[in-house]
Amino acid sequence: MNQDLIMQWGPIALMVVIFYFLILRPQARRRKEEKEFAETLKIGDKVIMSSGIHGKISQINADKDTVQVETGAGKITFERSAISTELSKKLTAAAKEN
Repeated sequence: MNQDLIMQWGPIALMVVIFYFLILRPQARRRKEEKEFAETLKIGDKVIMSSGIHGKISQINADKDTVQVETGAGKITFERSAISTELSKKLTAAAKEN
């Protein structure tokens, strides 16, 4: 009976372990990195929003968890989570390589 139980539940347990290591764990790590990224933003950083808008951070509101981004068309307020890339570090890294 014990061997029958292992043969029945073994594949299901193996699938759960594989699911955890291939999907849940990397997703949690990515979420943590995104949170750290949003917390390290500062005024003057050049950023790209998830919608594709390029701009420079002109104001950070920690209470509402928003940032005001200055673009060519004016200033727009976004959620911190809407920022996808910070260009300041990429631009300085590219300049150092050349």
